[in-house]
Amino acid sequence: MNLRTFLKEKLVPADIDQHVDGIRKMTGSLGYDPWGFNRDALKIGMTFVQHLYHRYFRVDAKGVDQVPADGPVLIAANHSGQLPIDGVLIGYALATRDKDPRIPRAMIERFFPTVPWVGNILNQLGAVLGDPVNCAKMLANNEAVIVFPEGIRGSGKLYRDRYQLKRFGTGFMHLAMKYNAPVVPVGVVGCEETIPAFGNIKPVADWLGVPYVPVAAPVVLPAKVYLRFGEPMYFSNVDMTEEEMTERVDQVKRAISDLIDEGLSERKRIF
Repeated sequence: MNLRTFLKEKLVPADIDQHVDGIRKMTGSLGYDPWGFNRDALKIGMTFVQHLYHRYFRVDAKGVDQVPADGPVLIAANHSGQLPIDGVLIGYALATRDKDPRIPRAMIERFFPTVPWVGNILNQLGAVLGDPVNCAKMLANNEAVIVFPEGIRGSGKLYRDRYQLKRFGTGFMHLAMKYNAPVVPVGVVGCEETIPAFGNIKPVADWLGVPYVPVAAPVVLPAKVYLRFGEPMYFSNVDMTEEEMTERVDQVKRAISDLIDEGLSERKRIF
């Protein structure tokens, strides 16, 4: 018996085991899909995440049913906090919704797979190295893909810049158009306060070969998290200028900004 099988048998409750087995997801005879996803690993991950989702961060999610039940879709959210907590919570919300749950794929930063064991674990949970080729293959395979158009600019922002959206890349829009994938905007409120950063030690980051080394709280704080999913946005695949492409990206950015404002207006307290 390997470690994963042992953990699954000892830790995974029956309701999570049955729920994950009921979600449509093609895997090979060894239990993996071509990108390393493993259903049993997800069950173990969800067993731990459920406590963080419901008890630690006490997530308030609205509109998760806006994500289409099938077909390719890009779930575009603001990036916040120093760790990919936002992506984990969005993925859990979608995987556990009552009607037509989906197991989304998350595009992760390139430095995560360089950390021993982390890359393999993230792959087994559904994460994929965040480059356009991988994202294109996911969409061609009718996957729901979580993307953060701010990229590293968003996750590494300082606390004084919280909820101020950084520049969006345009790559996700090109892919949405090419694969006829709707974009579902998501506003995340609360993750900015989980690990507030007040500075970046750039020389150390350069030496380690990582995007940033934040001067931040040494613990993950239990901020209440609000997830607000917007209506799917559809973009036709037509030739257009770069300025027109940028305007489409700005439409998504404004939608996410509005959802952030909605979450902030409904938040009564941080913790």
